[in-house]
Amino acid sequence: MRLILVALLSHAGVLFAEGALTGAVRDVSGTPVREATLQLLDSLQAVVASTTADSQGRFHFGNVAAGNYALLIARFGLVERRLPVQIGAAAIDLDVVLDPQPVRDTVTVTASSGSVDLADRLPQTASLIGRSAIEQRAKTVVAQVSNEEAGVALQRTSPTISGIFVRGLTGNKVNVFLDGVRYSTAAMRGSIHTFLDLIDPSGVETVEILRGPSSAQYGSDALGGSVQFRSPVPLFSDKGAWHGQLGSYFNSSDAGYGSNVVGSYSKSRFGFLANLTGHRANRLRTGHGIDSRSAVTRFLGLPSEVAFQGRSPDTAFAQYGGLMRLYWTSTSDSRMIGHYQRSQQDGGKRFDQLLGGDGNLIADLRNLMLDLMYLRYTKGRLGLLDDFSATYSYNVQREERVNQGGNGNPLATITHEPERTRVHGVQSNIGKRFHDRWTAFFGGEYYRERIAAPSYGFNPANNTVSLRRPRVPDNSLYQSGGVYIQNEVELLPGKLRLIGNVRYDGASYESRSADSPLVRGKPLWPDDSLRVANATFRIGAVATPVSGLNLVTNVSRGFRAPHVTDLGTLGLTGSGFEVAAPDVAGLDATVGSTAGADAVSTGIPVGQVKPETSLGYEGGVRYRNNLLSTEVMLFINDISSNITKQSLILPPGAVGKILGSEPITAQNASGVVFVAASTNPVLARTNYDVARISGLEHRVEVKPSHDWTFGGVFTYLRARDKRTGLAPNIEGGTPAPNGYFRIRYSPAGHRFWIEPYLYAAHNQERLSSLDLSDRRIGAARSRGSIANFFQNGAIVRGLVRGGILAATGETLAQVQNRLLGPGLSPAPLYTKLNGYATFNLRAAWRIAERQDLLIEFENIGDRNYRGMSWGIDAPGRGFYIRYGFHF
Repeated sequence: MRLILVALLSHAGVLFAEGALTGAVRDVSGTPVREATLQLLDSLQAVVASTTADSQGRFHFGNVAAGNYALLIARFGLVERRLPVQIGAAAIDLDVVLDPQPVRDTVTVTASSGSVDLADRLPQTASLIGRSAIEQRAKTVVAQVSNEEAGVALQRTSPTISGIFVRGLTGNKVNVFLDGVRYSTAAMRGSIHTFLDLIDPSGVETVEILRGPSSAQYGSDALGGSVQFRSPVPLFSDKGAWHGQLGSYFNSSDAGYGSNVVGSYSKSRFGFLANLTGHRANRLRTGHGIDSRSAVTRFLGLPSEVAFQGRSPDTAFAQYGGLMRLYWTSTSDSRMIGHYQRSQQDGGKRFDQLLGGDGNLIADLRNLMLDLMYLRYTKGRLGLLDDFSATYSYNVQREERVNQGGNGNPLATITHEPERTRVHGVQSNIGKRFHDRWTAFFGGEYYRERIAAPSYGFNPANNTVSLRRPRVPDNSLYQSGGVYIQNEVELLPGKLRLIGNVRYDGASYESRSADSPLVRGKPLWPDDSLRVANATFRIGAVATPVSGLNLVTNVSRGFRAPHVTDLGTLGLTGSGFEVAAPDVAGLDATVGSTAGADAVSTGIPVGQVKPETSLGYEGGVRYRNNLLSTEVMLFINDISSNITKQSLILPPGAVGKILGSEPITAQNASGVVFVAASTNPVLARTNYDVARISGLEHRVEVKPSHDWTFGGVFTYLRARDKRTGLAPNIEGGTPAPNGYFRIRYSPAGHRFWIEPYLYAAHNQERLSSLDLSDRRIGAARSRGSIANFFQNGAIVRGLVRGGILAATGETLAQVQNRLLGPGLSPAPLYTKLNGYATFNLRAAWRIAERQDLLIEFENIGDRNYRGMSWGIDAPGRGFYIRYGFHF
């Protein structure tokens, strides 16, 4: 198995200086580790130099340009580790002791742009997730890597669609990068990342999650933080060498199975790596085999077992794809990297819009596809510059959403919304060491996105097809870019360090009515455009009063330009049916006070949204020695001009008017309007809340002996509207206080470890009006939505016969009275997200030098629960096994 080790050493570099790194690799018993492959990587994963340890475990790198690198060591039978190396003019001799057991990663290449460093020595907090942790956590989709980390949490709308919460924010408020290339697009939705899980876990070497506003480093959308995926690199060798890995798994929770195979070939100047993968998730069995927000529970008040037994329907899907990477070192300081990956999901469905929530009959996610490539050139010592890189990328993300609303009405229109987003991107970064204690980085990028989004509807009542307003205007153009400068200064070597960034970003949006088909002589959308720009900054300090103790503080500003989704969405989303400002122009539309049916007009006209900003403050302490590693962080993140979803208010008499292609079917006394496609009120996006998210993050690991390790993480978050004190309408909601506690036993001299762990979360009682109306959280129901399901979806599924609910003998009126009370006022099924605790046990066994086995018993108590804004309940009691063979 591959083992990565990086060592942090004193910096003594000068302009264009070269240095040498030598040392020895040994195991915990002191025996030399021979034939270990060692590589020096820069922050962009380019291989700078490689060598192989001799029979005594000795290695040598000579004539390496001064700078920050990652030293990677790989050897079958040993586990990955890494730490940064700072090479200067003076030769360095390093004695490395390798531990065969998994060790938590401590090196980051993304927290500071262009730099490789110890996470403890940086002011911004980062979660570092290595290959071993990825294999343990990502049982079905890659977003599961966020489990067991402080300050982050998993968001899972459907089996195929997920997101990652970072300090209480997710979706379009957290940007995503792959190998430094922007993966997020302007088409992404609010609280989810539709295409995140198309990044297959088998093709990811490490994940870094930057916690706190990160726009000064990574541009728009990083209000809560940034998620960075890093791909594997081939193992270089002076003589041609083949390496590979085969992995297979089975997961009883969803009867899922899959395999992947990785192969690589390399010589001194050339490397090639390829990964092929495929897996199948079948129907999911949740805790106790029930669905807590099933349509039959929500609208009929019956347990989900009435509709299905054991495994949840419409939760199966298949995923397959692969990646290919090419490395070429043309000269000693010039390198090229080529990358291409393809991924596809088939059979996915929005379970929360089907029997798992709204009771609809069709909610397909068809042909989710990713094609992403980039070509990168890096060079050291270019003119007066120490480092230079340039990257071109092309990212294509495709999907087709097929929906039929009406709570199971078989005659409702079936809408087809294929979308394809094509993104061309260019990036360039340069680095300059002005002094051995002062380094600066400069860079910029530009992305051009074009969204193809034709749409049509099929009417099953008369078998006709008609053009309709798509979710976002077809052929929309979105452009974004920015430039930045970063400085790192060691004011007191080894004692006080400052890091600062300044960045300027801009974005523009354009949709044209000329690109719309004419329906009844009119275009389906008007001309619309927007241009915005903003400046962000970050400044942080790390003080090290004694060895191992770091006091950190950081202030940063985040920025999010409105996306195409914010500016042009019209149609069914996770929160309900939404409209964009141009689509209600001339209707005297105003913003509602909440996102529910109880909203009243605020008097604020519905207008085009403007950018969101955030200002984050954090401070804390980190401590590390041979016995203890811990981190405690406190933070505040103030979000201004928060883009929220509020109920749309129209003047009386709105019934029958058309919103896009949907007629308004109902309007209450306050002016809140409804359409047949959703049980919730029609929503409009607006800059409404001024929110504050504050929290505490704690991570601790204690190792009293080589055999025993105790560890845990805890996260506490509180979100409030600064004007009202109530929970703000932030899409996705706020995760409850939660934590993990684990005990690992790994006896010295043996090839196994065993680890019981506990995962628990408190009740989340601070739910916003948007949360309460969300089918995934509060699961609101009204007299009309109960009637819709009773008279449509329940009849189609055989639950209602002759106007009588078969299970209870009740009429529609009796069901409405039982669920809503005599007043028949709309009410959520849940007013809080229930807390939970699960007990789990996992173990690993190295069968032989090239074979290993991972086993886990998950949710042993079979607890039924779900996380914040999940559209499915969590897996119940299950068994997971993974086998790996390395060659």
